[in-house]
Amino acid sequence: MFLINKKMMIIDWLIFKNNSLMIKMILFNDWMSMIFISTIFIISSMVILYSIEYMSEDLNIKRFMLLIMIFVTSMILMIISPNMITILLGWDGLGLSSYCLVIYYQNMKSYNAGMITILMNRIGDICILLSIALFLKLSSWNFIIKFDKLNFLMGIMVIIASITKSAQIPFSSWLPLAMAAPTPISSLVHSSTLVTAGIYLLIRFSNLMSNDMFKLMMFISCFTMFFSGLSANFEFDLKKIIALSTLSQLGIMLFILSFNLKILSFYHLISHAMFKSLLFLCSGIMIHNSFNNQDIRFISFNNMYMPFINSVFIMSSLTLMGMPFLTGFYSKDFIIEMFNLMKNNIMLYIMMYLSMMFTVSYSMRLMLFISIKLKFMNNYFKIYPNNNMTNSTFILIFMALFYGAISNWMIFNSLNYIFLPILMKMLIFYLMLFSILLGILIYMMNFMNFNKKFMKMFMYFNMMFFLPLIIKKNKINLYKLNFNYIKIKDSGWLEFFIYKNLMSMMIKMNNKIVMDNINIFLLLMMMMFTMMIMLII
Repeated sequence: MFLINKKMMIIDWLIFKNNSLMIKMILFNDWMSMIFISTIFIISSMVILYSIEYMSEDLNIKRFMLLIMIFVTSMILMIISPNMITILLGWDGLGLSSYCLVIYYQNMKSYNAGMITILMNRIGDICILLSIALFLKLSSWNFIIKFDKLNFLMGIMVIIASITKSAQIPFSSWLPLAMAAPTPISSLVHSSTLVTAGIYLLIRFSNLMSNDMFKLMMFISCFTMFFSGLSANFEFDLKKIIALSTLSQLGIMLFILSFNLKILSFYHLISHAMFKSLLFLCSGIMIHNSFNNQDIRFISFNNMYMPFINSVFIMSSLTLMGMPFLTGFYSKDFIIEMFNLMKNNIMLYIMMYLSMMFTVSYSMRLMLFISIKLKFMNNYFKIYPNNNMTNSTFILIFMALFYGAISNWMIFNSLNYIFLPILMKMLIFYLMLFSILLGILIYMMNFMNFNKKFMKMFMYFNMMFFLPLIIKKNKINLYKLNFNYIKIKDSGWLEFFIYKNLMSMMIKMNNKIVMDNINIFLLLMMMMFTMMIMLII
């Protein structure tokens, strides 16, 4: 109804009233929020069904389910809120619940990952608080009713908050580290919640952005989708490869949003959510059956032990590559063709096409590692039905196959015919074939002997251009600065002015009081002694 009639519904909920004091909550419902919420409900329900068996041996499974509910509720609160205050409630709820879920496995690695995650997200929370303060100038926190462009400072605060939540460069290091969370949470985080919250907020604010803000978003997204796609080609951790692919797709969403094509960015967001959640659920089953081993070199040959899951994994990987007539094809092909219609810089074309090629190559490399038997693979597997985990993939299989076409017919009114020269049309498929060969070449390079210089370059790409080390170094410097600040504050002027002076003054006053009491006591004693003598006489 919202989509066909192009209508929206705003609910003004009066929570509390006392004389002139009124506390209200405004809920904003339109076709975009309804489609996004329905997508979250489908994915979260499958994730909960998946978690019943995946976390069956956990003693605190009720606490785990409660954290998932808080996580999903915070995301929905952020989606339906046109008010910056209520957005902050959902925003902080996402940050807090994601931190609790990242450190769910209580070990030092999870604690470090959780600390980096919460510190990165705190930057965005600070920017949201500053934007709330700046919105006071407009006499309202409801950005839906605002028709003028945001000033530059407001726009920068919103952009920084969004890119920290969506893990864009230079705040990308927390997303691969968040893989310390259980696999069902990784599926939920990287498909429809948390990382998509920043993109969705920018989609809502896109009508209020100026050209300078769009250029900043374009610059950030270009580097993000290029670096993350290149790093995924040299990674061996299965969950980190899928995390880097999420980072690359988020960069594409932000990139196409920087051209003010918000509906197309939202279309790719919901299409990507379906097949990415399926990809994570299949990888979780593989990790679960191979004794929690995440290295793709040791969990290969799944087509013999788990043929159905391996087939679903390959199908979702093909969807990620953008194979024709799968869900990913409709959104990615549409994005590339709309990009070709615009007159842009040659460097933007190079970055866009290279990012697309890297997506195809790392997907091909991952499929080869998962399917082909290797000499040093693990020979021990747990083979059992995985009933709930397998059943949870059925609806997502249907969505990964047909959701792109169905949502294309629903969201776009026209048939979206894009007329381009035949060379431009076929260039996408030529580059896809070349990228498949590139993925096979990178797969074969893993079994060759190279000199130390090449291995250093390999490590350079694998470490995402040393961005996590840079963040870690700066984090250590920040801790040292904080330590020095506390030392100066507590052991410096605070101790000198308050502790020493106050204590010395109190000691002097006490001494004076004590001495005065002694003098009074001696005086009284002398008076009493004198009176006793007089009485005796």
